[in-house]
Amino acid sequence: MRRPRRPGGAARSATVTATANLETRRDGLWIASIVLALLGLVDSIYLTWIKLANQTGTCALIGDCETVNNSRYAEVAGIPIALIGAAGYLLILGMLAVDRPDRGGSEPIRFGLFGVTLAGTVYSAYLTYLEVFVLQAICPFCVVSAVVMVGLFALSLMRLRLWA
Repeated sequence: MRRPRRPGGAARSATVTATANLETRRDGLWIASIVLALLGLVDSIYLTWIKLANQTGTCALIGDCETVNNSRYAEVAGIPIALIGAAGYLLILGMLAVDRPDRGGSEPIRFGLFGVTLAGTVYSAYLTYLEVFVLQAICPFCVVSAVVMVGLFALSLMRLRLWA
């Protein structure tokens, strides 16, 4: 004997599936953002250590970290740019901790995250310009940080669109 159909059964099933897919995408973007921010943090901490401990970077075979890290552009008011970057990545991680998808997220934090990653991307582009055209030296670890920040910016934009 067949079960009687409930009204809206197929539509309800499609809605549940769409909601589950949306939640999965939100979770995936959040996790990817966490991973990138952690990568950026580790990279920035390494660059900070090189600068503060007056060490030689491990990129001698593939780049010129020393020229970049010892240039006048490597500090702002005596503070290493890499340390500012580490603080930025910590800020991003903190914002992501507040904007967890499993807790419903936070629209103001998402917009703030968009702003922070936009500023980081613009500043990374400026620093990359300095590396290429002014210093004529490339620091691979600096490039990693720039790529990570661009990735975080793209993810923050995608996260804004998914929650809209």
